Amino acid sequence: MFLYIFWSFFAVLILTALALSYKIAKTDLRRRIIPDGYLFPLLIIGVIITTFFPWPVNIESGAIGMAFGYMLAAVTGLLFDKILARRKPGSESPIGMGDIKLISVGGLWCGPTGLAIALALACIFGATWAYRKKQSFIPFAPFFIIGGFLSLIIIAFLI
Repeated sequence: MFLYIFWSFFAVLILTALALSYKIAKTDLRRRIIPDGYLFPLLIIGVIITTFFPWPVNIESGAIGMAFGYMLAAVTGLLFDKILARRKPGSESPIGMGDIKLISVGGLWCGPTGLAIALALACIFGATWAYRKKQSFIPFAPFFIIGGFLSLIIIAFLI
């Protein structure tokens, strides 16, 4: 009976995380914003899953990935902001705080290795999409979420 409850709770958490990921991608695609109301529950679910359930990433590796993801995204955003401010004063930063927090949460779910894979895939998918659509704005969340799912599959089955 206990195992049934354990795995049922795991399934509910995963389905909730999938629904939140879909809402994040949809909102970023339509409104160019990633609400904290979707990110915070995704963070809490990630902490619960990496701590209590069999997952390709444990909580220690997830915490390292989270810190690494936040620092990497924040430094990249700051550099882009400084470069663009020199070229075009008053221009909007290409990396928002929602993207930085999403990359941090992705580091918790995927760990440092999975985060690197997810970021590489997201950049490839996003650049391909922007090239085909001839757009300068790239909604990063949908591509990062797809890259995160693929990196979890790669980590679980290939590494």
